Amino acid sequence: MAPYLVLFITFVVAPIGFGLWISLHAWDINLPAKPFVGLDNYRELFDADGVDAPRFWQAMRATGIFTLLSTPLLLIVPLFTAMLMNGRFRGRNLYRAVYFAPYVLGVAVVGLLWRFLLDGNIGLVNHYLGALGLPDDIQWTTDTPAAWWGLVLVTVWWTLGLNSVIYLAGLQDIPAELYESARVDGANAWQRFRHVTLPGLRPVALFVVNSTLLASANMFGQAYIITGGAPADETKTAIFLIAETGLRRFEMGSASAMSFILALALMAASAVVFRVFRERQEDR
Repeated sequence: MAPYLVLFITFVVAPIGFGLWISLHAWDINLPAKPFVGLDNYRELFDADGVDAPRFWQAMRATGIFTLLSTPLLLIVPLFTAMLMNGRFRGRNLYRAVYFAPYVLGVAVVGLLWRFLLDGNIGLVNHYLGALGLPDDIQWTTDTPAAWWGLVLVTVWWTLGLNSVIYLAGLQDIPAELYESARVDGANAWQRFRHVTLPGLRPVALFVVNSTLLASANMFGQAYIITGGAPADETKTAIFLIAETGLRRFEMGSASAMSFILALALMAASAVVFRVFRERQEDR
Protein backbone atom coordinates (compact mmCIF):
# COMPACT_ATOMS: atom_id res chain seq x y z
CA MET A 1 0.00 0.00 0.00
CA ALA A 2 2.81 2.39 0.90
CA PRO A 3 4.41 2.52 -2.60
CA TYR A 4 1.04 3.32 -4.18
CA LEU A 5 0.42 6.02 -1.59
CA VAL A 6 3.82 7.55 -2.33
CA LEU A 7 3.09 7.54 -6.07
CA PHE A 8 -0.36 9.04 -5.48
CA ILE A 9 1.04 11.83 -3.34
CA THR A 10 3.94 12.47 -5.74
CA PHE A 11 2.02 12.54 -9.00
CA VAL A 12 -1.47 13.65 -7.91
CA VAL A 13 -1.61 15.42 -4.56
CA ALA A 14 1.66 17.35 -4.88
CA PRO A 15 0.94 18.78 -8.37
CA ILE A 16 -2.57 19.80 -7.30
CA GLY A 17 -1.20 21.47 -4.18
CA PHE A 18 1.51 23.27 -6.14
CA GLY A 19 -1.01 24.41 -8.74
CA LEU A 20 -3.26 25.79 -6.01
CA TRP A 21 -0.27 27.60 -4.48
CA ILE A 22 0.59 29.16 -7.84
CA SER A 23 -3.01 30.31 -8.32
CA LEU A 24 -2.71 32.39 -5.15
CA HIS A 25 0.29 34.33 -6.49
CA ALA A 26 1.07 36.75 -9.30
CA TRP A 27 3.30 34.06 -10.75
CA ASP A 28 5.19 35.21 -13.83
CA ILE A 29 8.01 32.82 -14.70
CA ASN A 30 10.02 35.70 -16.20
CA LEU A 31 10.05 37.70 -12.96
CA PRO A 32 11.93 36.80 -9.78
CA ALA A 33 9.24 38.24 -7.51
CA LYS A 34 6.04 36.23 -7.22
CA PRO A 35 3.94 38.15 -4.69
CA PHE A 36 1.06 36.54 -2.85
CA VAL A 37 -2.26 37.93 -4.09
CA GLY A 38 -4.72 35.64 -2.34
CA LEU A 39 -7.90 35.10 -4.34
CA ASP A 40 -7.29 38.02 -6.70
CA ASN A 41 -6.66 35.71 -9.66
CA TYR A 42 -10.04 34.10 -9.06
CA ARG A 43 -11.83 37.42 -8.52
CA GLU A 44 -10.42 38.68 -11.80
CA LEU A 45 -12.17 35.83 -13.61
CA PHE A 46 -15.54 36.91 -12.21
CA ASP A 47 -15.02 40.65 -12.70
CA ALA A 48 -17.02 41.69 -15.76
CA ASP A 49 -14.87 44.81 -16.10
CA GLY A 50 -11.63 42.87 -15.89
CA VAL A 51 -9.34 41.80 -18.70
CA ASP A 52 -9.40 38.04 -18.20
CA ALA A 53 -13.07 37.45 -17.38
CA PRO A 54 -14.55 38.03 -20.88
CA ARG A 55 -11.90 35.89 -22.54
CA PHE A 56 -12.22 33.11 -19.97
CA TRP A 57 -16.00 32.82 -20.11
CA GLN A 58 -15.93 33.00 -23.90
CA ALA A 59 -13.51 30.06 -23.78
CA MET A 60 -15.78 28.21 -21.32
CA ARG A 61 -18.69 28.82 -23.70
CA ALA A 62 -16.62 27.40 -26.57
CA THR A 63 -15.80 24.38 -24.43
CA GLY A 64 -19.49 23.86 -23.71
CA ILE A 65 -20.45 24.12 -27.38
CA PHE A 66 -17.86 21.58 -28.46
CA THR A 67 -18.77 19.21 -25.62
CA LEU A 68 -22.49 19.36 -26.42
CA LEU A 69 -21.87 18.75 -30.12
CA SER A 70 -19.28 16.00 -29.87
CA THR A 71 -20.32 13.95 -26.83
CA PRO A 72 -23.63 12.55 -28.20
CA LEU A 73 -21.92 11.47 -31.43
CA LEU A 74 -19.03 9.90 -29.51
CA LEU A 75 -21.52 7.89 -27.47
CA ILE A 76 -23.98 6.78 -30.16
CA VAL A 77 -21.82 6.18 -33.25
CA PRO A 78 -19.27 3.94 -31.46
CA LEU A 79 -22.10 1.93 -29.89
CA PHE A 80 -23.59 0.97 -33.24
CA THR A 81 -20.12 0.45 -34.68
CA ALA A 82 -19.37 -1.95 -31.83
CA MET A 83 -22.63 -3.81 -32.42
CA LEU A 84 -21.66 -4.29 -36.07
CA MET A 85 -18.17 -5.48 -35.14
CA ASN A 86 -19.65 -7.87 -32.58
CA GLY A 87 -21.31 -9.86 -35.35
CA ARG A 88 -19.77 -12.90 -36.98
CA PHE A 89 -18.56 -12.16 -40.49
CA ARG A 90 -15.45 -12.69 -42.54
CA GLY A 91 -12.72 -10.12 -41.96
CA ARG A 92 -14.19 -8.69 -38.76
CA ASN A 93 -10.75 -8.47 -37.12
CA LEU A 94 -9.57 -6.35 -40.04
CA TYR A 95 -12.56 -4.04 -39.64
CA ARG A 96 -11.84 -3.71 -35.93
CA ALA A 97 -8.25 -2.75 -36.66
CA VAL A 98 -9.32 -0.21 -39.30
CA TYR A 99 -11.80 1.46 -36.94
CA PHE A 100 -9.24 1.66 -34.14
CA ALA A 101 -6.27 2.71 -36.30
CA PRO A 102 -6.82 6.51 -36.23
CA TYR A 103 -6.68 6.54 -32.43
CA VAL A 104 -3.01 5.55 -32.40
CA LEU A 105 -2.10 8.73 -34.30
CA GLY A 106 -0.85 11.71 -32.33
CA VAL A 107 -2.93 14.86 -32.19
CA ALA A 108 -0.28 16.75 -34.18
CA VAL A 109 -0.55 14.27 -37.06
CA VAL A 110 -4.35 14.32 -36.94
CA GLY A 111 -4.46 18.11 -36.78
CA LEU A 112 -2.08 18.68 -39.69
CA LEU A 113 -3.80 16.05 -41.82
CA TRP A 114 -7.26 17.51 -41.31
CA ARG A 115 -6.11 21.11 -41.59
CA PHE A 116 -5.18 20.27 -45.16
CA LEU A 117 -8.32 18.22 -45.83
CA LEU A 118 -10.60 20.95 -44.45
CA ASP A 119 -8.84 23.86 -46.14
CA GLY A 120 -11.51 26.06 -47.70
CA ASN A 121 -9.57 26.56 -50.94
CA ILE A 122 -7.60 23.39 -51.66
CA GLY A 123 -9.03 20.89 -49.19
CA LEU A 124 -10.27 17.53 -50.39
CA VAL A 125 -13.45 17.75 -48.32
CA ASN A 126 -14.74 20.70 -50.34
CA HIS A 127 -13.49 19.07 -53.53
CA TYR A 128 -15.60 15.96 -52.98
CA LEU A 129 -18.58 17.99 -51.80
CA GLY A 130 -18.44 19.87 -55.10
CA ALA A 131 -18.23 16.59 -57.01
CA LEU A 132 -21.50 15.58 -55.35
CA GLY A 133 -23.17 18.83 -56.34
CA LEU A 134 -23.01 20.25 -52.82
CA PRO A 135 -21.53 23.62 -51.74
CA ASP A 136 -17.77 23.50 -52.20
CA ASP A 137 -16.79 26.84 -50.68
CA ILE A 138 -17.33 26.03 -46.99
CA GLN A 139 -14.68 27.64 -44.79
CA TRP A 140 -14.23 24.80 -42.31
CA THR A 141 -11.38 26.45 -40.42
CA THR A 142 -12.34 30.12 -40.33
CA ASP A 143 -16.14 30.41 -40.14
CA THR A 144 -18.68 29.18 -37.62
CA PRO A 145 -20.69 26.98 -37.39
CA ALA A 146 -18.65 25.14 -40.05
CA ALA A 147 -15.53 25.32 -37.87
CA TRP A 148 -17.38 23.63 -35.00
CA TRP A 149 -18.64 20.81 -37.18
CA GLY A 150 -15.18 20.42 -38.66
CA LEU A 151 -13.65 20.01 -35.20
CA VAL A 152 -16.40 17.57 -34.22
CA LEU A 153 -15.87 15.55 -37.43
CA VAL A 154 -12.14 15.32 -36.77
CA THR A 155 -12.62 14.31 -33.14
CA VAL A 156 -15.22 11.63 -33.92
CA TRP A 157 -13.03 10.19 -36.70
CA TRP A 158 -9.98 10.19 -34.42
CA THR A 159 -11.48 8.74 -31.23
CA LEU A 160 -14.33 6.60 -32.59
CA GLY A 161 -12.22 3.45 -32.33
CA LEU A 162 -11.49 3.75 -28.60
CA ASN A 163 -15.12 3.95 -27.51
CA SER A 164 -16.03 1.24 -30.02
CA VAL A 165 -13.50 -1.15 -28.50
CA ILE A 166 -14.75 -0.39 -24.98
CA TYR A 167 -18.35 -0.97 -26.02
CA LEU A 168 -17.32 -4.14 -27.84
CA ALA A 169 -15.74 -5.53 -24.67
CA GLY A 170 -18.97 -4.80 -22.81
CA LEU A 171 -21.09 -6.46 -25.50
CA GLN A 172 -18.99 -9.61 -25.36
CA ASP A 173 -19.56 -9.83 -21.60
CA ILE A 174 -23.35 -10.01 -22.02
CA PRO A 175 -24.38 -13.70 -21.84
CA ALA A 176 -25.75 -15.03 -25.12
CA GLU A 177 -28.41 -16.86 -23.11
CA LEU A 178 -30.11 -13.54 -22.35
CA TYR A 179 -30.56 -12.80 -26.05
CA GLU A 180 -31.79 -16.34 -26.68
CA SER A 181 -34.33 -16.10 -23.86
CA ALA A 182 -35.57 -12.76 -25.15
CA ARG A 183 -35.87 -14.18 -28.66
CA VAL A 184 -37.85 -17.16 -27.36
CA ASP A 185 -40.17 -14.76 -25.54
CA GLY A 186 -40.90 -13.06 -28.84
CA ALA A 187 -38.76 -9.94 -28.41
CA ASN A 188 -37.85 -8.19 -31.65
CA ALA A 189 -34.46 -6.61 -32.40
CA TRP A 190 -35.38 -3.25 -30.84
CA GLN A 191 -36.75 -4.91 -27.69
CA ARG A 192 -33.62 -7.03 -27.32
CA PHE A 193 -31.49 -3.91 -27.69
CA ARG A 194 -33.55 -1.97 -25.16
CA HIS A 195 -34.05 -4.67 -22.54
CA VAL A 196 -30.87 -6.75 -22.89
CA THR A 197 -28.10 -4.76 -24.56
CA LEU A 198 -28.53 -1.40 -22.85
CA PRO A 199 -28.88 -2.79 -19.29
CA GLY A 200 -25.92 -5.09 -19.90
CA LEU A 201 -23.80 -2.16 -21.04
CA ARG A 202 -24.70 0.07 -18.09
CA PRO A 203 -21.32 -0.23 -16.24
CA VAL A 204 -19.40 0.27 -19.49
CA ALA A 205 -21.67 3.13 -20.54
CA LEU A 206 -21.02 4.96 -17.27
CA PHE A 207 -17.28 4.87 -17.95
CA VAL A 208 -17.68 5.84 -21.61
CA VAL A 209 -20.02 8.76 -20.86
CA ASN A 210 -17.83 10.15 -18.11
CA SER A 211 -14.52 9.74 -19.94
CA THR A 212 -15.95 11.15 -23.19
CA LEU A 213 -17.43 14.14 -21.39
CA LEU A 214 -14.10 14.93 -19.72
CA ALA A 215 -12.09 14.36 -22.89
CA SER A 216 -14.37 16.61 -24.95
CA ALA A 217 -14.20 19.37 -22.35
CA ASN A 218 -10.40 19.16 -22.47
CA MET A 219 -10.12 19.43 -26.25
CA PHE A 220 -7.07 21.48 -27.21
CA GLY A 221 -4.90 20.09 -29.99
CA GLN A 222 -7.53 20.00 -32.72
CA ALA A 223 -8.56 23.63 -32.19
CA TYR A 224 -4.96 24.81 -31.79
CA ILE A 225 -3.75 23.23 -35.02
CA ILE A 226 -6.82 23.32 -37.28
CA THR A 227 -8.58 26.61 -36.48
CA GLY A 228 -6.16 28.42 -34.17
CA GLY A 229 -9.24 29.59 -32.26
CA ALA A 230 -10.72 31.28 -35.34
CA PRO A 231 -12.90 33.06 -36.05
CA ALA A 232 -12.31 35.76 -33.42
CA ASP A 233 -11.48 33.21 -30.70
CA GLU A 234 -14.90 31.54 -31.08
CA THR A 235 -13.30 28.08 -31.18
CA LYS A 236 -10.69 28.85 -28.52
CA THR A 237 -11.57 26.40 -25.73
CA ALA A 238 -10.78 26.77 -22.04
CA ILE A 239 -7.73 24.50 -22.24
CA PHE A 240 -6.53 26.47 -25.27
CA LEU A 241 -6.82 29.74 -23.31
CA ILE A 242 -5.17 28.24 -20.22
CA ALA A 243 -2.20 27.06 -22.27
CA GLU A 244 -1.95 30.42 -24.00
CA THR A 245 -2.15 32.34 -20.72
CA GLY A 246 0.43 30.23 -18.94
CA LEU A 247 2.86 29.29 -21.70
CA ARG A 248 2.69 32.28 -24.04
CA ARG A 249 1.87 35.16 -21.69
CA PHE A 250 3.66 33.47 -18.75
CA GLU A 251 0.84 34.38 -16.34
CA MET A 252 0.94 31.09 -14.48
CA GLY A 253 -1.10 32.34 -11.53
CA SER A 254 -4.04 33.32 -13.70
CA ALA A 255 -3.74 30.13 -15.77
CA SER A 256 -3.81 28.02 -12.60
CA ALA A 257 -6.92 29.80 -11.36
CA MET A 258 -8.62 29.12 -14.70
CA SER A 259 -7.61 25.46 -14.42
CA PHE A 260 -9.18 25.05 -11.00
CA ILE A 261 -12.44 26.67 -12.07
CA LEU A 262 -12.58 24.37 -15.11
CA ALA A 263 -11.78 21.39 -12.87
CA LEU A 264 -14.64 22.27 -10.51
CA ALA A 265 -17.03 22.53 -13.46
CA LEU A 266 -15.95 19.11 -14.73
CA MET A 267 -16.27 17.59 -11.26
CA ALA A 268 -19.83 18.91 -11.08
CA ALA A 269 -20.60 17.45 -14.52
CA SER A 270 -19.16 14.07 -13.49
CA ALA A 271 -21.22 14.10 -10.31
CA VAL A 272 -24.38 14.68 -12.37
CA VAL A 273 -23.49 11.75 -14.65
CA PHE A 274 -22.93 9.41 -11.70
CA ARG A 275 -26.17 10.55 -10.07
CA VAL A 276 -28.22 9.98 -13.22
CA PHE A 277 -26.82 6.48 -13.69
CA ARG A 278 -27.36 5.63 -10.02
CA GLU A 279 -30.97 6.82 -10.09
CA ARG A 280 -31.71 4.80 -13.21
CA GLN A 281 -30.09 1.75 -11.63
CA GLU A 282 -32.27 2.16 -8.53
CA ASP A 283 -35.40 2.53 -10.68
CA ARG A 284 -34.87 -0.87 -12.29
